[in-house]
Amino acid sequence: MISGHGNIETAVSAIRRGAYDFIEKPFKADRLILIAERALETSKLRREVSDLKLRSGETFDLIGMSSAMSQLRQTIERVAPTNSRVMIIGPSGSGKELAARAIHALSARKSAPFVTLSAANITPERMEIELFGTESNGVERKVGALEEAHRGILYIDEVADMPRETQNKILRVLVEQQFERVGGTKRVKVDVRIISSTSQNLEAMIADGRFREDLYHRLAVVPVMVPGLAERREDIPYLVDNFMKQIARQAGIKPRRIGDDALAVLQAHNWPGNVRQLRNNVERLMILARGDEVDAPITADLLPAEIGDVMPRTPNKSDQHIMALPLREAREQFEKDYLIAQINRFGGNISKTAEFIGMERSALHRKLKSLGV
Repeated sequence: MISGHGNIETAVSAIRRGAYDFIEKPFKADRLILIAERALETSKLRREVSDLKLRSGETFDLIGMSSAMSQLRQTIERVAPTNSRVMIIGPSGSGKELAARAIHALSARKSAPFVTLSAANITPERMEIELFGTESNGVERKVGALEEAHRGILYIDEVADMPRETQNKILRVLVEQQFERVGGTKRVKVDVRIISSTSQNLEAMIADGRFREDLYHRLAVVPVMVPGLAERREDIPYLVDNFMKQIARQAGIKPRRIGDDALAVLQAHNWPGNVRQLRNNVERLMILARGDEVDAPITADLLPAEIGDVMPRTPNKSDQHIMALPLREAREQFEKDYLIAQINRFGGNISKTAEFIGMERSALHRKLKSLGV
C-alpha cells in the first residue's frame, strides 16, 4: 500500500488486511522495486507450499467405515492428547505413518515439528549421525532428528531395523531426555515425544537378542494396531474414490469413475502390499485410462493381470482347463470360484455375500456345503 497520509495505525491496519508492506510518499523507485520483488517472491513461495501440499495428496483422515478403522480412530483420539510414547504395529504399506501424523494433528504438539526417521532406509553407520547430529569441530554442524523434533514429535519408522548400539543410546535419551552429538561432549536437552512403528515381530526379535526388551517397553507404552487391507476390504471403495480424487488433482486431469466389475476385483484381491499397493494400482489405472472416454467408468479389463486373476472369467477358447470339462463340472467349478471370490471380497462375511449375490443366507450355506467350500 502506498499513501501520502499514512501513520503507524494505518500501516498496521493495511498489513493486517493483507498488504505485504506499507510505503509512505515520497519514496524512491528502487525501494518500491525491491519491496515489490520481495512481495512477488513471498507470494511465489506461498503458492509453492500450497501446491506441494496439494500434490503430496497427504491427508490425515483415516479413510474407511469398517469396524477396524473405527476402532483405530477411537484409539488415536484417546492417545493423541497425552504425552505417552506410542508404538504403531501393522504390516508394510498399511498406513502406519498416516496414523502417526493423525496423532500429531490431534496432539498438543500439533504446531511443533513432526520429524520422520526411517531406520530401514539408513545404514547403521549413518544412523547415529541422522539421529543425534554432529558437533561442528571446525566443519559445518549437522542437526539431528532429535533436535529438529524439539517440542514436537519424532516418528521412527521400522524401529526394529535400528542397530543394537543405537538402541542403547536411544534408550538413554528416553530416560534422560538429553544426549550428546556425534563427536561432541556437550549435553543437549530436548523435549520430544517419540512415536515408533514396526511391521516385524518384536517379541521374537527380543527372544533372539536382536532388540532390547527394556527399549521395547519404553517405546510401546501404548501399542496401536493398524489393520492390513485384507482385514478391511469394505473400505476399498472409499479408498479408491479418495485416491482417484488425489491423483486427478495432482495430475491436473478429470476424476474418473471406477466400474462395479473393477471394484469387485479390487475388493477380492489379497493386497500383500496393503494400502500402498492399492494406491499404486489406482494411479496406474488413471494413467492407462487417460486416453479413454473420460465419462466412461474404468472397467475390470483395464486392471493388471496379477490383480484381475482373482476373479473367474467367462470361459473362452483360451480356458482349455474349463473347456475340457463337461457342462455340469464346469458350472460347479465356476460357482465355486465365484463364491470363494465373493466371500473373500466381503472379508468372509456370509450375510453381506448372500445379500450381494441375491441368495438367502441359509441357501448360500447349503450351496457352499454342496460345493465343498
